[in-house]
Amino acid sequence: MQKYMIAEIAGYQYRVEEGAKVTVPRLESEQGSKITLDKVLLVNAAGEVKVGNPYVEGASAEAKVLEHSRSRKVWVFKKKRRKGFKKSGTQRQHQTILEISGLSV
Repeated sequence: MQKYMIAEIAGYQYRVEEGAKVTVPRLESEQGSKITLDKVLLVNAAGEVKVGNPYVEGASAEAKVLEHSRSRKVWVFKKKRRKGFKKSGTQRQHQTILEISGLSV
């Protein structure tokens, strides 16, 4: 069984494994820099599960910022029936792609 963690990144919870790529909301760190994810909620190492209260003490994950990008385009359409009101637009979220390089418990 592979070692993984549940980490809190930008207010959301993500499952992180070594070598995995994770897409998260835009982080304020430069491309190519290394960051430490220390808000770990759960650790599963060789079937042994540790749950934090709220975070697991001493657990962290190292990640490298691969790139900053934008998500796919989402179309927004609004209409009110019998009023002649129609409005359309698009929206794209800013995101950061992280590569998890190491897990430490």
